[in-house]
This record gives sequence, structure tokens and C-alpha cells, in this order.
Amino acid sequence: MLRARSRGGLVDLNVTRWKRYGHDRLYANLPDGTAVGWADVKTGEITVLRAEYRDDVIAVLTQHLQSREPAGIPEKTPQKEVRPLLPPLTPADDLAGTPPGDSLRELLDGSGPGLAERVIARLLRRRTEWDSWRKGLAGEKRVGAELNRLARHGWHALHSIRLANNVDVDHLLIGPGGVFSINTKHHHNRAVWVGDDSVKVDHGKPAPYARKSRAEAKRVGRVLERYCPFPVPVEPVLVFVGVTELKVVATQLSVRVYREREVAALAPLTGVLTAAQVEQVYSIARHRQAWIRA
Repeated sequence: MLRARSRGGLVDLNVTRWKRYGHDRLYANLPDGTAVGWADVKTGEITVLRAEYRDDVIAVLTQHLQSREPAGIPEKTPQKEVRPLLPPLTPADDLAGTPPGDSLRELLDGSGPGLAERVIARLLRRRTEWDSWRKGLAGEKRVGAELNRLARHGWHALHSIRLANNVDVDHLLIGPGGVFSINTKHHHNRAVWVGDDSVKVDHGKPAPYARKSRAEAKRVGRVLERYCPFPVPVEPVLVFVGVTELKVVATQLSVRVYREREVAALAPLTGVLTAAQVEQVYSIARHRQAWIRA
């Protein structure tokens, strides 16, 4: 603490250093903590906040500016961001045991066609929405099985994570190489072409698979970083199941693209999350309450 005389008597001024948001300042404060002036360490400019202490502020701050690197002046500790806490994990909220394709299975169980409808559809060779759900379920089960095999390499796989507005994440893979939001597409006996921002199946109309995968990954990242005190990079992944050909011609694609058996290529990835961070991210991701408002 430095002592300086004001025109009205003896006044003690404390000088503290404050560095935040690109600023580097010295503050002159009264004993009760009231700031009466500050100086920009980079430019040397002094700002007086209380005119009655003008001479004292200029004197004490000038003395410290002349040394440029004041010794013994404590820096204000930046306030830590307060992050929300999840309630204790209960079996009902634990997503670790959710099987691949659980959301599609519920759709089929709840509104799937009856026997008569299935027979008529087959006779007429008419494709239905339920056919798409069944194929999707089969695809998610196949990819989920491949992802579960990566546990021996230090990875955690979660499946069928429900978000708000009837949206779900097919699979989430968490490990030393980061977090991957995985979208499964089942196109049995079809040829798939992948460009920078579009996907075509059998030379059909462009599908926004890549764009939607990127949006999903950002959504997942926002949820995880809401609870984690460190950055959580989330990469989007597209996995195609049952295709006869997968041709990737993109040059600037920001989405990883694999066939179902190729997701094992993620196993050796490291250097993004520490073992402790992997467990912390997984503890959040497996909690159903984290995703309710996602």
C-alpha cells in the first residue's frame, strides 16, 4: 500500500493492477476500495475519476508507470464464470444404456403399420414412411455396434440422444481424439456421391446431409461447453450404411465421411482431450437432463 497526501490531509491509496479483455490498467483506490483514478499501462494515459484526489492520483500512478513493470502490485483475479450444475444422475436419466436406434424403435412400436397395411404395401410395392424408419433403425444398430467396439481404445459411445423439438443425435463418440457427432444414413444398394456441401444418392437431388451434420455438431458443442470449464471441440461425421459405392469428391468438406466399417479409423485419434476431460464430458453427455433444452 502506498501513502499519498491530498490537499485535505493524509490519504492512503492502494494501487492494483487489472488485466482483462486486452486492457492493462493500474487502479488507484481508497481504503474502502473506491476507485479514484486509473492509468493505461500501455499508453501512460491517466484518468482521474474523483477530482478532489487529482494530485494524489497523478503522483502515485506516475510513480508506478515510470517503472513500467510495477513490483508487488497484485493483479485482480478474473471472475470465474459460474456454470450450471446437473442434478445427481439417476438410472432414469442415464443414457449410457440407451441402445442404438431407440428413437426409431419407439416410433415403430407406437405408430408402425399393422399386418394388413404391410401386406397391402408389399403387394403394391409401395414405399412407406415405416420402411424408412425400419431401414434407419437397422443402419443405426450396425453403426452403433461398430462404435461400441472402440471402448477398448478409451472411447465412450452414446446412442439416440433426444434433443428438443423432436430431434435426436444418432450417436455421440467421446474419447482422447475429441467428440464426434455421428449421423447415420442407410441407403441399401445405392451409390452415394459427396461434394463440399451436398450429397447425392444415385445421382438424385442434392441432400443437405453435410449442412445438417455441421449444425448438429455445433448444437452438441454448445450443450457440452455449457457445463464444461474447457473447450469441447465437436466434429460432425456422416456414416453411410449398405451403399454399393461411396465417392467423396469434396476438397473443403468439414464433415468426416465413412462407411459403417470405416468408423474404426477414429480409434487411434488422440491429443484433443485428456483422460480426465474425457470422463468429465462423458458424465455430462450421458445425463438426459443436459439435453432437454438443447
